[in-house]
Parts: sequence; structure tokens; C-alpha cells
Amino acid sequence: MDKPQGKYAWTAKVGEKGQIVIPKEARDIFNIQPGDTLLLLGDEEQGIAIVPKEKFTSLMNAIMKEQNPDTDHPIG
Repeated sequence: MDKPQGKYAWTAKVGEKGQIVIPKEARDIFNIQPGDTLLLLGDEEQGIAIVPKEKFTSLMNAIMKEQNPDTDHPIG
């Protein structure tokens, strides 16, 4: 079975303090560097998504500008 292009799956163990290690391949693919801030989005039915803060901020700024074109106030 071929894997879908651009789709990935990894596993990570949760440590005693609730920490996980993001696998190196994932860090490389998504350019995650030490000190980066990641946003965890949770849905009780869907699970958890981990998103770089900058991507989420850009998306929210675009949505807010679209909803209120008279405002130039960035989020973040």
C-alpha cells in the first residue's frame, strides 16, 4: 500500500512530566528548531494537532482581516 503524498505518521512516548519528543524526521520536514513555539489544538473527537505558532498567527490574521477589512491590527 502506497502512502499518500505529503502525509506522515510518527509515534512518540509521553514522559513522566507529560513531555513528548518530536521525531527528528518530523522536525526536519517541518523545520522545527529548538526554542520554537508550537500551538496544540485539541478536539475531544478528533484528537490533538500541533501547529507552529507563526502558521496559526498568519491564518488568524488573514481571517480577522477578511472579517473586518477596516482593521489592520495583527494578532500575536
